[in-house]
Amino acid sequence: MPFTATPADRPRAEAGAAAAYRAAGLPEPSHILWVPSPFTGAVLAALLDPELPETRAELASLIPAGTCTLRSPGVPERALPSAEAAELLPRLGAGAPVRERVRSLPWEAERAAAYAELGPAGWAETWARTGGPTWEPVNGLVARIRAALGELGGEEHGSRLRGASLDAVLGQHDAPWLGLFASLGRLAPLHGLAEVAASAGWWWPRENLVILSERPSRLCRDEPGRLHSGDGPALAYPDGFALHAWRGMPFPAGFVDTLAALTPAKIRAEDNTELRRIMLEHFGYDRYLAESGAAPVHKDETGTLWRIELPFDEPVVMVEVLNSTPEPDGSVRTYYLRVPPEVRTAREGVAWTFGLTAQEYHPEKET
Repeated sequence: MPFTATPADRPRAEAGAAAAYRAAGLPEPSHILWVPSPFTGAVLAALLDPELPETRAELASLIPAGTCTLRSPGVPERALPSAEAAELLPRLGAGAPVRERVRSLPWEAERAAAYAELGPAGWAETWARTGGPTWEPVNGLVARIRAALGELGGEEHGSRLRGASLDAVLGQHDAPWLGLFASLGRLAPLHGLAEVAASAGWWWPRENLVILSERPSRLCRDEPGRLHSGDGPALAYPDGFALHAWRGMPFPAGFVDTLAALTPAKIRAEDNTELRRIMLEHFGYDRYLAESGAAPVHKDETGTLWRIELPFDEPVVMVEVLNSTPEPDGSVRTYYLRVPPEVRTAREGVAWTFGLTAQEYHPEKET
């Protein structure tokens, strides 16, 4: 659920939001506004600040091209450009934020009751087998989105958009904690929140208006769960709000276009060490060795040691080894193992991959 990248289930999310309002003792919101991304949602939420200075128009101009959907009492559902939604917002009478009553208070009540029942050890054990395993990657993703909102807001509006993100209920990204409450049979008081989490992205509850965000349209992660893509954004929403990353390391949107035409010379010419390492990984260390004319620095019965010197960065050192077990077709596969830069011999490098010193490495049988 927290990593779902399909369109929101809007009827289910709206029913969930209404249930959350009722559980908090509040009337259901009069207006429902669907937005295509948390970025558009954060901008619109920030525009509801009555103390927003004269830079209001400038903040509204940050909204990317996209389509919102507004449902108001007695009026047919209406699709409208996000910029038009921003102009219409002041006339909706959104009222004050109600996140505290809709989310924070019932959430904290269940957490306190569960903790009192389980005790510190039981709480930790339950968290470890329910929400704990997904918490770190989900929290990392939330932090990346919030950081991107601040960057897009710039010096003038960055802090305002980060503040608006803290007023959001996190929808699908609340899943780890909701999983813990579900395992304890304590989800009933949080039913509305769970329904929105299962069907939509971030949302902003106000007295008379709820802003609901779509889920991402694309999400790419590597095996450890980090944002990772070399052929487009790692995270993208329908209005173009997107994050680019390689094994969790962020990079500029235009950088991905350069990866398709890399050469050893272009890699060496890159001044940014982090971007250069992304380029090297994408290009392939073995291919770089072959095309750059690199020479081995050591060779013995265990393999061949290679060293790539990089300007203003530590060298990349790898040991080339052959799989001693032939493939079904009789061929022998070659592997390149990254080792610390201080490694000086192939044996030392191979031994390091087993947590041994060169003197300790004496394999009885190779597979």
